[in-house]
Amino acid sequence: MHRVIFDTDPGIDDAMALLFLHHHPDVELVGITTVFGNGTIEETTRNALYLKEAWGIAAPVARGAAAPIDPARNRGTPPRIVHGDNALGNFPLPDRIAAQPDPRPAHRFIVDAVRADPGNVSIVAVGRMTNLALALAEAPDIASKVRQVVLMGGAFAVPGNVSPVAEANIMGDPEAADMVMTAPWKLAAIGLDVTMRTVMTRSHLAELARRGGERVEFLSSISQHYFDFYSRFLEDGMAVHDSCACAYLVAPGLFTMRSGPIRVVASGIADGQTIQKPDGRRFPPNAWDGKPSQLACIDIDAEGVLDRIGDTIVGAPSDLAKSNLSSSTPI
Repeated sequence: MHRVIFDTDPGIDDAMALLFLHHHPDVELVGITTVFGNGTIEETTRNALYLKEAWGIAAPVARGAAAPIDPARNRGTPPRIVHGDNALGNFPLPDRIAAQPDPRPAHRFIVDAVRADPGNVSIVAVGRMTNLALALAEAPDIASKVRQVVLMGGAFAVPGNVSPVAEANIMGDPEAADMVMTAPWKLAAIGLDVTMRTVMTRSHLAELARRGGERVEFLSSISQHYFDFYSRFLEDGMAVHDSCACAYLVAPGLFTMRSGPIRVVASGIADGQTIQKPDGRRFPPNAWDGKPSQLACIDIDAEGVLDRIGDTIVGAPSDLAKSNLSSSTPI
């Protein structure tokens, strides 16, 4: 059983990843922590609370960072063209959401949860790494108590998606990402090298919606905006970035990993670039020396991952609470 904190900025692909974790029989959601990114922190927290209420998720939601860890860095603007004006594909949301966030900020929630169950809590982070960096800064001891960190982020041997070298989650807070990559915990980075090759087509998602009922029908509805965006780059489909990180957690055999220290560039024209020094390569003294080896994904069984995602989001246990995705009444 994987006890998981899901650090997220919902986000269309974040919603699919959350449903994957909620439905997977080997995952227990300990908490959902939000961060700015696909929307403002107000929007991503609202979306997380909406999904928690609609899908009957017991795990608490803790509101996280609204800006990068370096106050001098511009937080940027949410990618409305990708995720819509409300970060959920412009799906009409209710005016009021009954669920309320945990009183603790996200980084404090992470610290408390990890200390309460040392060695058993994994963190799946699919947005900016700001909450994790804040948690490390406040409580460095948690690095030895986390079971593992799986993050969606980085571009190691392929171009980025927000610059020629940078992936969006890393570029959004590179100082935080470098802190997270160099912390002494077990970490796996699932980046654009493989997520851009893991493409779900419209027809595939439509078939999953037919099989999976209201929850997957909702995913299909919000994903139409995402499909439209990806039509600029893909002939038919959308990259399921965040669900790939979740799939790694439960099926690491579908991924090929490379080990070595990872650093993140935090200035200049290569701002946000993720660079791994593979284990076994010798260089003169450099900034990777003395840093822990982490895993970066370099290959994937994309068909196997898509099958695992589809089977999981469709195969909800029958005793789960029926979702309420209507926008006409409060939930």
